[in-house]
Amino acid sequence: MRDLAPKLLSFATGMIGGAVAGAVFSRFWRIVSDEDEVPQPTALDRGLSEVLVVGALQGAVFGVVKAALSRITSRGYQRFTGESLPG
Repeated sequence: MRDLAPKLLSFATGMIGGAVAGAVFSRFWRIVSDEDEVPQPTALDRGLSEVLVVGALQGAVFGVVKAALSRITSRGYQRFTGESLPG
């Protein structure tokens, strides 16, 4: 039972992080490209270089958001319980 709380916390953080990162990237893409939708990798009407750049930027945004939320969650868990998150 003791291991359940950190696992649920990690799951919730991941879900929230994905939603936040998606929203941040969509807004970022609208600003830099003047387009409403992010090109999908399967959109054959887009160039390969554009799709690869979008994928790299999207990965960077998701990575930064995930790292930030993991750090915030870990600090909060430590303050609340006095222990570090396992893993």
